[in-house]
Amino acid sequence: MGRRWIFDGHIAGIGTSSGLRAVVGMWQHSPFGSFADVMVQQASGHRLLLAPCQDVAGFISTTYSFDEVQVLDMSAELDGHRLTVSAGPLAIRADVGGRTLLGTALRAVPRRLAVHPRWLSSVSPLAALAAPGARTFGTAGNGRLEYYGVSDLHHVTSATVTWEGADAGSLAPIRPAVTFGFSSVPPRPSLARVRTTVLEGRH
Repeated sequence: MGRRWIFDGHIAGIGTSSGLRAVVGMWQHSPFGSFADVMVQQASGHRLLLAPCQDVAGFISTTYSFDEVQVLDMSAELDGHRLTVSAGPLAIRADVGGRTLLGTALRAVPRRLAVHPRWLSSVSPLAALAAPGARTFGTAGNGRLEYYGVSDLHHVTSATVTWEGADAGSLAPIRPAVTFGFSSVPPRPSLARVRTTVLEGRH
């Protein structure tokens, strides 16, 4: 039996009219304690991980694919309906709106079932139909298996995003899909309540 890592928290997907796309992870419970990280893909396709410490950077960069990794002081806070991110060259202030139709459907599934790996492997084809580019199960780096259990989903209704101090453009769909791993966030900017389970070895 291989190792198991569980990350419980939120993921926000933000797209901009300049082509910069950001995936913000805010993990209340994880093997590394409470932390935030950001995966950024620029219009050129360049993929960058912004991580708060070397341990987190090492784990994420061996699970997903990046062209560059930066370890830096960063914060990501979800206060009611406002998301605020400060991560080196990236700053985000976003407003979170109402629950999506998919979010309403997800809440009808008991969370214990919704985050269970067997359930997630069986419903992955349906997830791809409900949110193009999204998957709930797949293979990751270093022979790991990954399961995304989403139990709620809200629209991101507006956002101000700057990159290296310059305006990155207005809020826009996340297109093309990000390519850090086997799954992307939904095309429409959103905030998901999620539990990610990573398994190593054969299970």
